[in-house]
Amino acid sequence: MSGKKVLISGLGIAGPTLAFWLKATGFQPTLVEHAPLLRSGGYVIDFWGLGYDIAERMGLRDEINRIGYHIREMRIVNERGRRVSGFGTRVFRELTGGRYVTISRGALSRLLVEKITDSAEIILGDEIHSLQEYRDCVEVDLARGGRHEFDLVVGADGLHSKVRRLIFGPQDRFEKLLGYVVAAFETTGYRSRDEDVYVMFSDPGRMVGRVTLGDDRTLFLFVFTTDLATSAAPTDLAAQKAMLRARFGDKAWECPQILDALDRTNDLYFDRVSQIRMPKWSRGRIALVGDAAYCVSLVAGQGSALAMTGRFRKDGPWHPSCDEDQPLSGVIPLAYR
Repeated sequence: MSGKKVLISGLGIAGPTLAFWLKATGFQPTLVEHAPLLRSGGYVIDFWGLGYDIAERMGLRDEINRIGYHIREMRIVNERGRRVSGFGTRVFRELTGGRYVTISRGALSRLLVEKITDSAEIILGDEIHSLQEYRDCVEVDLARGGRHEFDLVVGADGLHSKVRRLIFGPQDRFEKLLGYVVAAFETTGYRSRDEDVYVMFSDPGRMVGRVTLGDDRTLFLFVFTTDLATSAAPTDLAAQKAMLRARFGDKAWECPQILDALDRTNDLYFDRVSQIRMPKWSRGRIALVGDAAYCVSLVAGQGSALAMTGRFRKDGPWHPSCDEDQPLSGVIPLAYR
């Protein structure tokens, strides 16, 4: 083989970022994503620091600032909606030299994918079924696309990585549950709107936040404690909505109106809050990057930035293309022997 063909599983943040830098150094990336369409839901992230630096080097700074939001206040309210605490974000803009923006994770992913559309092959609605490594290649069996050979395979397929499960073992071997569930959804026409303000209500064991978006949209984010075992967490939409209604079904703050809006949505992001801890992220010609390798969880606030700046260790045929202290996302494997 050419030594240049790389299959990346996952079309979120880490996958398209890695594909961009691989292509820039002469590799031939192919990305496969099991979802039939690019995801648009999820939650908003504060984007700054190393992740912002990498996005700028990819030529995305203007686009990120155009579609992002410049939140001016985090406001904490009580059950009657009265402000009880909070802080302004001006200090963050000053500390970062204005390189600070709030953006939906889905919008950031879409910008990254658009950056590689003309330079990488993208396969939607398919996934890796099996992997078999040989001395000079990895044989990949796609669920719908049949059998192919690649020089390298990278799992950038998130917290519930299938590549990790196929190569390193079951998820519970590496997952540390933090005891929370997170959910998020968008709606249109919600009448309480506070422009450029993140409004949050919380009491022990639960939190719900509201962010005003463009085009008359509003994003809601729930985080709450749970003692559910991994296998007991609900996976179907009706059960997920029922769990949210059970935890937020009182008259505190705007919970009744928020749950009414929840009833009308069919696009709900819902997952447990976990970390992934692994002793190594590669085995031979197969490796992991982003949340698949080192998910720090939603509450860390830096998962997307780490996905963009992540790097492989010097295991086997993998080797960074730049100095160890250079925070560049493009961890490029050298030619193979």
